[in-house]
Amino acid sequence: MGDILAFAEQKDGQVRAVAQEIISAAATRAAEMGGSAHALILGGTGVGGSAGSLGDYGAATVRAAEDEALAEYSPTAYSGVIAEAVRAGGYQAVLFPATAQGKDLAPRVAALLDAPMASDVTRLEVDAGELVAVRPVYAGKALALIRFESTPSVLSLRPNSFGVHEITAAGTVEVFSPTVSADDAMRTVEFQAAEGASVDVSEASVIVSGGRGLKGAEHWNLLEDLRDALGPGTALGASRAVVDAGWRPHSEQVGQTGKTVAPGLYFAVGISGAIQHLAGMRTSQTIVAVNKDADAPIFGVADYGIVGDAFDVLPRLSEAIAALRAEG
Repeated sequence: MGDILAFAEQKDGQVRAVAQEIISAAATRAAEMGGSAHALILGGTGVGGSAGSLGDYGAATVRAAEDEALAEYSPTAYSGVIAEAVRAGGYQAVLFPATAQGKDLAPRVAALLDAPMASDVTRLEVDAGELVAVRPVYAGKALALIRFESTPSVLSLRPNSFGVHEITAAGTVEVFSPTVSADDAMRTVEFQAAEGASVDVSEASVIVSGGRGLKGAEHWNLLEDLRDALGPGTALGASRAVVDAGWRPHSEQVGQTGKTVAPGLYFAVGISGAIQHLAGMRTSQTIVAVNKDADAPIFGVADYGIVGDAFDVLPRLSEAIAALRAEG
C-alpha cells in the first residue's frame, strides 16, 4: 500500500492553511498508489481539537501528538516524534511544507530515518506505482525529475504549487502521548513577531515586491497602497538589494538567498530581474512587471509588463484595482 504521511504545521495551537495543501497533495498521490493519506500534528495539550477539519482535504486519519514539550517548535523533539511515527506507520513517503519550519524539520527527519530527500518540490507524479518528484534546479532554468531508490522518502513541497483540494475522507483524530525526553528538547526562550507582518511572503497568494527602483524606504507606502487595494492574502516582498540597504526586513526578501515563492500573482516593481531574484519567483503563475527600463530582464519572464515610472504607475494602478474591487 502506498500510504503517505503529511505533516500538518500548526501555530499557537491552530492548523496553518498550508497544511491543507500538503494533505490534499498527499491524498491525491496516495490514491494513485492504492493507499491513503494520514496527517500528523504536534503540539501542546488540546492541539488535536483543531485538526478535525483535515479530513475535508483527504486525511483518512489525523494523529495528534500532544505534550507540553511540543507546544512550541523544538527541532529535536519534533523530528524525533515524526521519525518514530514514520517508522511505525510504514509509509511510502512523508511530506512537509517548504516553510521556514518545514525546511528545518524535513532534513532532520530524513537524517534520523537514513532516508532519501527532495526539497522544494513543485510537482509530484506517480509512475509504475512509485512516487516521483519534480523540483527546479539551476535557479529555476531547468527541472529535475527525482526517483527514490528506497522508502520512505522525505519531501518538502513549495507552498502554492499544488493548490488546495477538498477530498472527503474520514479524518478520524487519534490523540496520543509521544515519548519526549526533556534532555532532547530545545527550550524556546522567546518569540518575536516581525512588525506588521500579517501574511508570510512564502505562503501568500499575491505578492507585491519592490526593488531599488523605488529609491528608498520612504516610498514603500506606494507598495502598501497596492497591497491594500489587492486585498487580504497579499504580502509585501523585496529584492536582495533592498534588504541589504536596510529598507525592508530579511523576512520579506524574495530570491535565491531569501524566500522562494509561487503565488498566483506576483508584482515586481522597480526590480531589474537579476538571476538571484528570478530564482525565487519565476514559478509564480502570473507575473506583472513595472519598470521604466524597457530592456530590464524582468520583462523576459513577465506575463504583463508596464514600461513606466513606478511613482506614476502605482498610484493609478492602486486606484483602478480598488475601484474594481468596490464594484465587485
